[in-house]
Amino acid sequence: MGILANVLVALVAALHFYILVMEMFLWQKKPGMSFHGFDAEMAKRTAPMAANQGLYNGFLAAGLVWGLVAGDPTGFRAQVFFLSCVIVAGVYGAVTANRRILFAQALPGALALAAVLIAQ
Repeated sequence: MGILANVLVALVAALHFYILVMEMFLWQKKPGMSFHGFDAEMAKRTAPMAANQGLYNGFLAAGLVWGLVAGDPTGFRAQVFFLSCVIVAGVYGAVTANRRILFAQALPGALALAAVLIAQ
């Protein structure tokens, strides 16, 4: 179960790194605009906000990677903390922005957290 937990945590970290790239570097390019369905004008107006969001997603990814490489108990605690942050952010995003965030962010975080807790 420990291997599955580590794989799920790594996938959640990769997801948040992907979001960082989309929001910080590709927001005003075709992949970034199609990510949220924005036209060029809307992407330009929202680029500073998206870059800020991307930075936060990068911190989540970094925290999860730290949790994977740190020895226990620090690694376990970091994984639980950052996965909890992912879940809270996903639920909040689903309520305030787009319901699909619940399935794209909160659900993978919850599955990874469950695996981490069971593996402990």
